Amino acid sequence: MHTMGPKTGGRTCYFDAFSGVSGDMFVGALLDAGAEWAPLEAALRSLNLGAQFGVEKVKRKGIAASKFRVSAEQQHGHRHLATIENIISRGEFSDAAKRNAVAVFRRLGDAEAKSHGVPIERVHFHEVGAVDSISDIVGACVALDLLGAAHVACSRINVGSGTVETEHGTLPVPAPATVELLKEHPIYAAGPEMELTTPTGAALIATLATTVGEMPAMAVEAQGFGAGDKDFATQANVLRVIVGARQAAAEAVTVSVIEANIDDSTPQVVGYAMERLFQAGALDVTLTPIFMKKNRPATLLSVIATPEMADQLAEIIFAETSTLGVRLMTAARRVLARKFAEVRTQHGAVRVKYTDLGGFAPEYDDCRRIAEQTGVPLRVVMAEASAAFRATLKP
Repeated sequence: MHTMGPKTGGRTCYFDAFSGVSGDMFVGALLDAGAEWAPLEAALRSLNLGAQFGVEKVKRKGIAASKFRVSAEQQHGHRHLATIENIISRGEFSDAAKRNAVAVFRRLGDAEAKSHGVPIERVHFHEVGAVDSISDIVGACVALDLLGAAHVACSRINVGSGTVETEHGTLPVPAPATVELLKEHPIYAAGPEMELTTPTGAALIATLATTVGEMPAMAVEAQGFGAGDKDFATQANVLRVIVGARQAAAEAVTVSVIEANIDDSTPQVVGYAMERLFQAGALDVTLTPIFMKKNRPATLLSVIATPEMADQLAEIIFAETSTLGVRLMTAARRVLARKFAEVRTQHGAVRVKYTDLGGFAPEYDDCRRIAEQTGVPLRVVMAEASAAFRATLKP
């Protein structure tokens, strides 16, 4: 039996990294948004790192924010991944937070290994293995757990520019490990010439964020700001997090829309171009009758695609049609989560696609196959499948 009705997909934390992201900014933002300090501090103390932890209210360019601080008398500058995992495993907090923290460190270790050309087992965690970074990563994972975050998303990431001093000497910004971590993520550089996104911050986003780009659909409950160390002259040195109940849209991404007005290609040519575009990976292709200048009848070819596919699909349009130009636009896409159920009709089995909001539709290919095999009109097969699906619903 199936139940349908308005549902949400859990709480979402969307990080707006317009001034970069570091581990302490990540934790500060979550605390500012409502994560409770007492259980977070208790979790960090259970790591027995010999450190003191605190959070204070500060201002960055007039924005009130929370600054997460870690202080320790001794910093152990070199730790292997196995040692760090052992420290995390002994902590007194949820298994989910432990798994996430270990995953972040493993992702970070892999990036460091690739950047320095050594096996991950031989990677010495310098800055990232120090007490403050262990505290940042564990604190971030515990804070997400305290907020009940089921989904983490992030904006485009401002990585900064210039150089940074590290245990390996002077490195360009973004650091090699940061670039390795943020592959496939949209990044840019703006503001002061300094490191705005650290490897620790990049590892948190690369490991925990499931979507990067547009803000996902949500009902906003709170926002918080995590402060960096410095107060810049031109922009607020903060990381913002927006927390809310995730809405039914399972997909909230940026897509490319490619359009062309075609008035001198035959229907066969345009139809073949449509097939080629679908085969190449277009998300959707439509053909719309239009009238152009001098009242010429024409066809508007519209293609929806992932941004990385836009140029490839535009080349197909140029190759397969007579158009001399295309328009490329960026749009936000929201798609409901879709589920499938199989129902039995007197003529055979039909799959039905449905959503938790109440919409459903029998699969056209299944209904067409039955209609062709039995001679029953397609509209009758589709009506029977719809009735069969409705009969499975709880009142």
